[in-house]
Amino acid sequence: MKATVKAPAKINLTLDIVGKRPDGYHDVAMVMQTVSLYDTVTVETLDGAGDTIAVSCPAYPEVPADESNIVCKAARAFYQATGVAPVPLQIGIDKRIPTQAGLAGGSSDGAAVVLALNQLFSTRLKMEEMADICSRFGSDVPFCLLGGTMLATGTGTTLKKLRALPDCHIVICKPELSVSTAAAYAACDAREPKGFLYTDELIKRLYSRDIRGLSTCLYNEFEQVMELPEINEIKRLMLSCKALGSSMSGSGSAVFAIFLNRKKAEACVEVLKERYPKVFLAQPVKDGCRIENIE
Repeated sequence: MKATVKAPAKINLTLDIVGKRPDGYHDVAMVMQTVSLYDTVTVETLDGAGDTIAVSCPAYPEVPADESNIVCKAARAFYQATGVAPVPLQIGIDKRIPTQAGLAGGSSDGAAVVLALNQLFSTRLKMEEMADICSRFGSDVPFCLLGGTMLATGTGTTLKKLRALPDCHIVICKPELSVSTAAAYAACDAREPKGFLYTDELIKRLYSRDIRGLSTCLYNEFEQVMELPEINEIKRLMLSCKALGSSMSGSGSAVFAIFLNRKKAEACVEVLKERYPKVFLAQPVKDGCRIENIE
C-alpha cells in the first residue's frame, strides 16, 4: 500500500526567546503559520520482513538517505508508540521547501510520515495522539502536523490554536546563506532580557483582524542578535516592493514578506529572482499535513 501526503512549510510570524531552561533548552513564544509551499511525501509498505527504510529525495541530493533522516525517526517513533510490527518502507520526498531555511521542511516531512503510517496501518490515532508521537523527534513537528495559525510556547511543543491569519500573499526568499542556530541562541543568552514580547502584540492584532498593524509586529529575535547583512538586504528589497512587513523565519535563512495586493507580491517575486533562485509566492493555509492519495 502507498500513501501520499502534502507537507506544508511554516513561517514564524514572531519568535521571542523567553529564557534559558536549566536543562539547556530555551523557552520561546512564537506565532507560527503554515503556508501553501509543500513537499510531497510518499510512504509505501513493501513485502517482506524487517524494518529497513529506503529514503529518496532526488531534487536535494544533500538530504540524507540513511537513518539520520527525520522521516526514519518518524517511522521508528510511530512503531514504538503504537506497537505496530515494523515492515520495510520506501519513503520518497518530492521536496520544494528549501533546506536550512527555517521553514520546517524536514519537520513537516516527519509529520507526514506519522500521518501516512496511521492511515496505512489503520491505527485510527486521533490528531492529538499523532502530535504526541511527533513531539518525540522534533519541536516543530507537532505544529507541522496540525497546521494553521498557532501560538507555540515552552520549548515550542505547547501549542494553542489562534484566530486564522487574514487572507494575504506571502513572498518567501531563501538565500544561500546559512545561519548557525547554536550561535544565534548563544547570542540571545548574552543579551539582557527585553521585557516585552512581540508575540503578545501580534496576537492582539490577529484578533482585531488588523493585517497592516499585524505586519508591523513581525519579529525574529535571532535577527536582532546576529549580524546578517544579506537578510537585511532581502528585507529592504521586499519593503521597497511595498510589502506590509518582512521578517526572517525561524533560525533562517529564509525571509518572508506579507502583501495584500497580489500584483505587488508577484512583482516582488520577479525582483528577487534577479538575485536569488529560490523565491516562492504562497498564501496562509488553515491546516497542516494532509493525505492526498491512498493506493
